[in-house]
Amino acid sequence: MSDAAALAAGQRLFTRPAAFVRGVLALDQVPATDLPEIAFAGRSNVGKSSLINALTGHGGLARTSNTPGRTQEINFFALGDRLMMADLPGYGFAAAPKDKVQAWTDVIKLYLKGRPNLRRALVLVDARHGFKDVDREIMKLMDDAAVNYQIVLTKCDKVKPGPLASLAAGMTAELGKHVAAYPEILVTSATTGDGLPTLRAALSELARPE
Repeated sequence: MSDAAALAAGQRLFTRPAAFVRGVLALDQVPATDLPEIAFAGRSNVGKSSLINALTGHGGLARTSNTPGRTQEINFFALGDRLMMADLPGYGFAAAPKDKVQAWTDVIKLYLKGRPNLRRALVLVDARHGFKDVDREIMKLMDDAAVNYQIVLTKCDKVKPGPLASLAAGMTAELGKHVAAYPEILVTSATTGDGLPTLRAALSELARPE
């Protein structure tokens, strides 16, 4: 598929109705579906919910907050009859008791290792900070479980082009050591819309065919 065709396919996918399906606290509550699934993972306050809202064009689809740890469930969103998106609780620092944060982290790990229709996990990383040890821990988990994942840099509008390019190059080199990582890093901004057409195109390739 040409780049233009891929961008057009991504645009068509994200004009489908997007709807909240369910929020779950345990794996036995996840929706029973055979739709291809994409998970949005990342540190607390990295911008998972904002990115989902920007991709779908629905400002209030996923709840956003400036308080790390606001998303306390795995929230599922259906994109018509073609794709399911899972917004995972943020890992790492959160404004919540440590035992609760640990419980979220355990559920995230079990979900990533045990969801049969998960096509890819998107690991969101704040472009201002790059990889943290907690990101590397999740990446190793997915390497070990053979879960395909791709790095998506968020908030790229807050970093100048030169440092952003250097960061992406260094992260790409590090990804060469991870067996389950998709080699291309996507650079995005939910605020400006930068990179969103490319991300939509990438997800359309994983969705149920039109």
